[in-house]
Amino acid sequence: MVLQPADLLTIALLVALEGLLSADNAMVLAVLVLGLPKRQQRKALRYGILGAFIFRGIATLLAAYLIRLGWVKLVGAGYLLYLVYNHFGGRGSAEDRCAPPKAQPWLGLTAFWATVVKVELTDIVFAIDSILVAVAMSPKLWVILTGGLLGIVMMRLVIGQLLSLVERYPPLVDGAFIIIAWVGLKLLIEYGNSAGYIHFEIPKWLSLGLIVLIFAVSFLYARQQEKRRARTSSEKAATRLLMEEEEGDKI
Repeated sequence: MVLQPADLLTIALLVALEGLLSADNAMVLAVLVLGLPKRQQRKALRYGILGAFIFRGIATLLAAYLIRLGWVKLVGAGYLLYLVYNHFGGRGSAEDRCAPPKAQPWLGLTAFWATVVKVELTDIVFAIDSILVAVAMSPKLWVILTGGLLGIVMMRLVIGQLLSLVERYPPLVDGAFIIIAWVGLKLLIEYGNSAGYIHFEIPKWLSLGLIVLIFAVSFLYARQQEKRRARTSSEKAATRLLMEEEEGDKI
């Protein structure tokens, strides 16, 4: 293995790209683990990231084969759209949806391990783009693996920040699932294109731009709602204090 300057540049680009392509992934994973008790959230992410390392390595080795399997994108799209339907269709009011979905047992697994499995499945689906981009950028397997795995470390750091952000601004939960819906739709379009049903592709810049836009709008809306909630709480507290003072004066 001969290390060349171009290899280091490619690794740096892959890490940066992984950070960009994984922004939506990180936000969604943060929402998934928020349904667990606080003490288990970081633990679930650690297991999830460990599984991501293993999967990325195997998937990169099999990338040339996986590219030819259109059904992989179809199944991935179906899973993501199922998550969206379950969120918007089965959780009642907007206030209920803004609360992170509580972790539930699934397929005979405890709530904790069910969440870890969901984190793994979601990461696998979101990893498709990253792997294909990496394979297209370099023919050297070690360069692809190094860049991809360092990118996962970056994503883990981002998730920690997003956990705090979503806890502070609960309406971001809806934004995360809108991003999931978009990625699922994009995978459906890519499957349709590869199968010959659709004759156009979605440019990467458009896909990333839309994800950034969804996040920005969700964040601004969440901040506005938080300010409104804080203002309402202050007004209620002031009203209650005034009523207590008036009652005291009467006595």
